[in-house]
Amino acid sequence: MKCDPSLLRPAQPAVKSRLIRQLLLPPLVILLMVGLGLAGYMISESNGIRTLSESGERALELHARTVESEISKYTYLPSLLELEDSVSRLLTDPDAGDRQAVNEYLEGLNRRSRSRAIFVLDTNGRVQATSNWRDADSFLGEDLAFRAYFQTAVRGEPGRFYGIGSTTGEAGYYLAHGLEEHGKIIGVAVIKVRLDTLEERWQRARLEAFVSDENGIIILSSDPARRLKSVRPLNPQIKERLARSLQYYWWPLNELQPLARETLADGVEKLTFPANSETDKGKQREVAYLAQTRRLADTPWHFTLLTPLQDLRRESMVQGILVGVAFALLTILAIAWNERRKVIATRLAAREALEEANSQLERKITERTADLRASNERLKGQIRERRHAEQTLRQAQDELVQAGKLAAIGQMSTSIAHELNQPLAALRTLSGNTVRFLERGALETASANLRTMNDLIDRMGRITASLRSFARRGDDRGQASLDKAVEATLQVLGNRMNACQLHRQFDDQLLAIDQTRLEQILVNLIGNALDAMATQALPQLWLEGEAQGDKYRLRVRDNGHGIDPEARKHLFEPFFTTKPGEHGLGLGLTLSASLATAAKGTLSVEHPAGGGTAFVLALPLANAPSETVEPS
Repeated sequence: MKCDPSLLRPAQPAVKSRLIRQLLLPPLVILLMVGLGLAGYMISESNGIRTLSESGERALELHARTVESEISKYTYLPSLLELEDSVSRLLTDPDAGDRQAVNEYLEGLNRRSRSRAIFVLDTNGRVQATSNWRDADSFLGEDLAFRAYFQTAVRGEPGRFYGIGSTTGEAGYYLAHGLEEHGKIIGVAVIKVRLDTLEERWQRARLEAFVSDENGIIILSSDPARRLKSVRPLNPQIKERLARSLQYYWWPLNELQPLARETLADGVEKLTFPANSETDKGKQREVAYLAQTRRLADTPWHFTLLTPLQDLRRESMVQGILVGVAFALLTILAIAWNERRKVIATRLAAREALEEANSQLERKITERTADLRASNERLKGQIRERRHAEQTLRQAQDELVQAGKLAAIGQMSTSIAHELNQPLAALRTLSGNTVRFLERGALETASANLRTMNDLIDRMGRITASLRSFARRGDDRGQASLDKAVEATLQVLGNRMNACQLHRQFDDQLLAIDQTRLEQILVNLIGNALDAMATQALPQLWLEGEAQGDKYRLRVRDNGHGIDPEARKHLFEPFFTTKPGEHGLGLGLTLSASLATAAKGTLSVEHPAGGGTAFVLALPLANAPSETVEPS
């Protein structure tokens, strides 16, 4: 039973419905995912801020009391000076000679209390004695009547003042107390305290906090960049008043303006500042804080604790992302389940058609396998035939090379006979003369003739050895000495080289070719050069060599008649020769080029403008790297 294809074809309305779902569903899922993630982020951030606010209240109370304790521990010191008689005598009669004793007393009291300075002023505001009387920037004799703490204390009220010293330019907290005698104020005692230790503690604890005074100026801060800035706007009249009082010396008192401010509750705000730490320099990232403010007891100051919200925002962002991702996963699972249900239904409907197609495919595979097997057998047969043909061709090439050698030896037979006839004739004459000299008793002359005969025999041996080495079969591989190959070639062609002037301009190099094959190439090239210079009155032959990369180029140049342009086209073709009659077979250059190519080298020809012909033989160096360049 076959499945009706019309049953598997979906209806046109179903196609439109699926297309609409595919176009609208992804944007809808993305919008819902982003919306749920944003909602999760906002809810998580709100809950986190509420938690941070509760824990921040406890930290705010703890650190605020620490500041209050640091300030209040010095409040008793100014009133303590009323108990010292020398202070009263100095203020009553400055010329009585008690100033040095009071200075030393104040110096010791300042050292024991670890305050910054203690000094005594008369009712006119001039300093009569001070603990830093030994220093170059001593307060002694200074007129501080303009200071607010003096004006308050001289009226009998406690003076509390934070300001920057007009003498030292050093910030400090001043506590002033009016000194009384018989119910009358005779002077003012002032304690200067540095509160830098609080800032150092905050920085070591990585606490973000600051203290603002009654003018809204930040006098203490864990971040030095916020110090002496205003937490609220200052109108020109207030700035002028503060400038006249020199409370903050000549500091500009710029407003600390956050990038964003959001009030969450009474004394609780969310502030955003640009990052200004060393690690964030140049990046200008925004840093958000939860700011909680509380007034310090017994002072008009306010303590503000800043809690960074970066970690909270990261956690809220992670939770928002998790909510969005969870929704996306649930949506994907639902879509996947629905699609799987549809796929299963489609598979059940198409199973029978798939089985039928599978059976047809198996039959086609069987037929194709048989065809491929037959093609494979044919291909193997062709490969065997090509290998056999290649082996036959290589053997024929070797035989052709050997035939070329023998042909060259045949062409040189006249020269070889001449080379051997001369020593033989000399041997015949010398042997006869030696017998006569021996009969006459001329042993010295006979010995000289025997030595000459021995030299002639050695010469004949070198000639036959060169011919035997030249006729021996060679191999594509091996190492050949260029100098030895040239010497052997000149030995073979010795008689023909007598009338030729030879110029040697090459180095002895080891080349990657068989020694015999290199000698045969040189015999062909130099022999051709000698034939081309047969009609020259002064034949000259140049052997010039140079290394180029991993190859060595030997240039064989003559001053012969050259080669005409028509013959240049067929120069390396087999059996092509420009020599007349039986003087050439036309195989010398062909075999030489074939031997050079087999050794991964090249043989080319040049036609110098000054005449003659130059053959260039390029062969790899024996000590060159293994990755040699393929011949062009």
